[in-house]
Amino acid sequence: MKKIPQVMSALGAAVATALVAMAADAAVLPTTQTDSSWYQDGAAAVAAKVAQARNTGTAKNIIFFVGDGMGVSTLTAARIYQGQQAGNSGEENRLSFETFPYSALSKTYSVNQQTPDSAPTMTAMITGVKTEDGMLSVSADSIRGNCLSSQGNELKTALELAEDRGKSTGIVSTARITHATPAATYAHTPERDWEADSNLTAEAVANGCHDIAYQLVMDAPGDGLEVALGGGRSYFLPNTVTDGEGAKGRRKDGNDLTAKWSEQFTNAAYVWNQAQFDAIDVTKTDHLLGLFEASHMQYEADRADDTAGEPSLAEMTSKAIDMLAKNDKGYFLMVEGGRIDHAHHAGNAARALADTVALSDAVQAALGKVDLEDTLIIVSADHSHTFTIAGYPARGNPILGLVHEPNDEAIAVNAATADDGLPYTTLGYANGPGAKQGARSDLSGIDTTDVDFLQQAQVPMGSETHAAEDVAIYATGPGAYLFQGNVEQNVIFHVMNQAGALGGSKY
Repeated sequence: MKKIPQVMSALGAAVATALVAMAADAAVLPTTQTDSSWYQDGAAAVAAKVAQARNTGTAKNIIFFVGDGMGVSTLTAARIYQGQQAGNSGEENRLSFETFPYSALSKTYSVNQQTPDSAPTMTAMITGVKTEDGMLSVSADSIRGNCLSSQGNELKTALELAEDRGKSTGIVSTARITHATPAATYAHTPERDWEADSNLTAEAVANGCHDIAYQLVMDAPGDGLEVALGGGRSYFLPNTVTDGEGAKGRRKDGNDLTAKWSEQFTNAAYVWNQAQFDAIDVTKTDHLLGLFEASHMQYEADRADDTAGEPSLAEMTSKAIDMLAKNDKGYFLMVEGGRIDHAHHAGNAARALADTVALSDAVQAALGKVDLEDTLIIVSADHSHTFTIAGYPARGNPILGLVHEPNDEAIAVNAATADDGLPYTTLGYANGPGAKQGARSDLSGIDTTDVDFLQQAQVPMGSETHAAEDVAIYATGPGAYLFQGNVEQNVIFHVMNQAGALGGSKY
């Protein structure tokens, strides 16, 4: 990652000043206090913050990472999980983006729900306007599922504004690229489930609404997206076609949108497996469509077992940046860790944490390719989940394990028990498929760290739900300093607009 020399020299001076101040403090503070690594690290962190220079320049490039369902408890558990995977106790670890200099909290409610879904939350972040649940980049004046009501209520997205400015654009997701979060960047629809034409209602067809996959290829903004990588292949293929992994297409209109992609755009390529993805020459390809699964891509924990092979989120992010960086005018890229959300809905913490770490790896890959003098990177979530970290586990207790409390500076041999006499895990859910009617299951002798283990839950539900608390925003690069305090979720768009010269109205 390229660094700003002036900032680094100022940082060094500030740290030196802080250490001098600490030495002066020794006259009034005990030596054991100022010698403590906690004390010294804390002083250095504050000194670094004091020396931090605000980058008030214009962001030529914007990369927006969204961890779908990545609430604060998910971040905490994932950082411990990653640290423990590396052989450490875990608590001291930080995910790549947790080192960013600016952060804020985002209020995620939608126009009509305290606890939202991904459609209105991503709409807020990508258009600057909150809307109702289930609708993508159309205003709340629309009626969900009614095509006619949405016409004239379309909201311009940050991606579309970037296209208008001649920038290159791309989307990357481990979910279907027609799913709510990626779709909100380029599609306008009163129903998030209209992913293929076979999902459209008679009213939608009669009033001329197009499905989301069709909008990506045939109604694309500007000169079309330069990069679209993720899952959802079946939504682009006719129902008369079986793809390379044995899944049938979902389209009734006969359109093979993967072929249309190559016809619509110059120097275009379509890939559907790892080998084809690896073989792409970015210098000779201007528009790349990659659809690696019929539906969502594999969880990171299962990706290695995929028969055809599929790239990691970090690999897709790297390739996307290489493609988009060819444009001297800059680019806008949205990257989603989409399956964090799906694992939480399944009550499966292991896969949710592995996918959160995969998102962190993708951010790290981006940091290695960009110059933060002209690139704004934002990492946030659309909403959280009812995911909890409970009990009093000892430092270093396996995050996926049973709670073992400290015992004379060591982890107690016997697991802690609840009032019912049974052990319990550190991680759990307020609701979801891990709940049982009646007595809890006895987890003694159960490997709760197994990737397939479902954490216990309080309220029995077939699918765990989203939660309504604020989520975090992390930012670095031009305009990142605008993220401070507690903000409405739609403010994210306005920071991108202010910092990135996207051409939208500024106030």
